[in-house]
Amino acid sequence: MPIAGLTTVTQFLTFHLEQEVFAIDISKIKEVLEYSDVTKIPRTPDFMCGVINLRGSVVPVVDLRAKFAMPHSEKTVNTCIIIIDVIQEDETTVIGAMVDSVKEVMELDPNQIEPAPRIGTGLRSDFVRGMGKQGQQFVILLDTDRLFSHEELSVLQDAGSKSGTKSPQVENAA
Repeated sequence: MPIAGLTTVTQFLTFHLEQEVFAIDISKIKEVLEYSDVTKIPRTPDFMCGVINLRGSVVPVVDLRAKFAMPHSEKTVNTCIIIIDVIQEDETTVIGAMVDSVKEVMELDPNQIEPAPRIGTGLRSDFVRGMGKQGQQFVILLDTDRLFSHEELSVLQDAGSKSGTKSPQVENAA
């Protein structure tokens, strides 16, 4: 049974964290960057790497491995930063998500996507939009708008604004 809200073929950018394959709806992605040095900001959450300068805007960068409580990994030539739009409460925040490597853009038909499994009450999985199937492998589809709590997003926005330049917020025109 397909998940609600997906009625047409949708494109997703797939990426690796450890051996797992994750995906984000391509409409949420602004660009993919090679990893570059990140300016650390003191007193930020463990999953926040710091900030980067993206054409004059300060963009907070988060380590998705740390966000998902995965073991730390050294950066490699394949490490990338995916620039995504996160929308909460009619406000868009631009965030960089550091991943092990980007795999490909893939299309999924709604009948190739299953709802996220119920994992019990102790684990937070509301940011999993669904499970896509590519051949025999599952792809975890992320809901970027639910990836961060309101409080976490506020900390990320504050870190960007305290670094000395304008915070990367854009009003949602929709």
